[in-house]
Amino acid sequence: MAKPRSGAKKATPAAKKVKSTKPGVLKTASKSVAKAAAKLVTKAAGAAKAVKKAAKAEKPAPKAEKSAPKAEKPASTPAPAAKKAEAPAKVVAKTATQVKEVAAKATTAVTKVAAKAATKVKDAAAKAAAAAVPAVEKPKPRATKLPPVGEPLNKRDMEQLLTAGAGRGVTGEGSLKGRLVVTDGMPNLVVVGRDKRELTFLLQGPDQEVLPAYMDHKVSVSGLIKKTTNYGGTVDVRKFSAKKPEVEEPVVAPAEPETKLRFLSPGEVSQVISAGMGAGMKGFAALRGNLEMTGEEFVLVVSHGGTRQQVSFILEGKGAKGLRKYLGQTLVVTGVADKSSGWGGRIEVESVEPRPADSRPMSRDGMESVHVEGEQSTHIEVKLNHAFTVRLQEQPGFTWAIEPTVAKRVGLREANFEPGPEGHATREFFFVPRNPGATEMEFFLAKAFNPGQVERSFKLNVTVKP
Repeated sequence: MAKPRSGAKKATPAAKKVKSTKPGVLKTASKSVAKAAAKLVTKAAGAAKAVKKAAKAEKPAPKAEKSAPKAEKPASTPAPAAKKAEAPAKVVAKTATQVKEVAAKATTAVTKVAAKAATKVKDAAAKAAAAAVPAVEKPKPRATKLPPVGEPLNKRDMEQLLTAGAGRGVTGEGSLKGRLVVTDGMPNLVVVGRDKRELTFLLQGPDQEVLPAYMDHKVSVSGLIKKTTNYGGTVDVRKFSAKKPEVEEPVVAPAEPETKLRFLSPGEVSQVISAGMGAGMKGFAALRGNLEMTGEEFVLVVSHGGTRQQVSFILEGKGAKGLRKYLGQTLVVTGVADKSSGWGGRIEVESVEPRPADSRPMSRDGMESVHVEGEQSTHIEVKLNHAFTVRLQEQPGFTWAIEPTVAKRVGLREANFEPGPEGHATREFFFVPRNPGATEMEFFLAKAFNPGQVERSFKLNVTVKP
């Protein structure tokens, strides 16, 4: 009898697929079982229909027996219809048995696959948890016992011990001072040796657990020192002391001491009144000179008046008020003199005293004089030992002057300041030539306290006849 067709053969590949570890294994196995069960149910339904047909065919059998009593057969011989009905019943029974076996096998496979998947999921979760939680490091072995006391280190051994690149193997009792640092959880003493090079010593002993609390402290240790390398070693600590590092207080910049003013010595006063010298000097002094004005400011000319080496000071302060009545006179001004350049500066006036002139003005009686007014270039002739004057108008902030060499050659005797209305002052140059000859003179209208800055100039040709 041929084997009935069933889904049992197709269930075998499904069982093989169960071995897959992919996430859809359970879903695939369930689909295979469902298909096999559907096929078996369909065949069972077909077998049931065949049974019903056979039952309908059995109903007319008694009539056949009544009509043909002679044709009775032995009871032991089964009727053909009964045989036909018996065959579908067996098929249904076998099919049901096969369905149960296939379902049992599929259930067993699915259970195994689910158990493997669950195991793998647990393993993956355990690995992830292990990766998330850092592994606890095993405590490092520490030296808790001290060795017996060794021989003390002598001076030569300590020199080798503190020399970087030398002294390897030196051992003995001694003491070291340095800064404590923690490396890999172990205390180390950083010692500054010779040539300012650092050496590192591992600190061992019962105090090894306590020493890390003094990190970055100044620590002094004593015990058995071993230099295991040329740049460090170990110390079995018997005693130690730690000092808290001192907090560096912010350094406050010292306040600049106030410069105390002092009286200038006679030598310093001579520098103050000299042209091109004493720039930057400041102090109490009494200066003598002629009073002039430039604009609205009073000026004390102390030396070389009328030349390009003139030294003058602007008078300031309460004591510099009401001096207009002394214009053109000689004054002694006492106060704080500040010479800002080689040609003058300022004076904070405390007192003013009028004084007679150093020399009497030269008498002009009996001299033939030639007068020059304005700034028009011209030529004049003068007799030897006779006089000529040049009168030029000044403007605020500027003054007329000539070169010192020309003034000496032509014989400059006076340079008088003459105040005018509304600040339009004039300056008179009085010359008495002592040497015959022709000379070209040039007058410069230069800025006060800065002779190099010239506004304009005026030339005059002078011939001195014997």
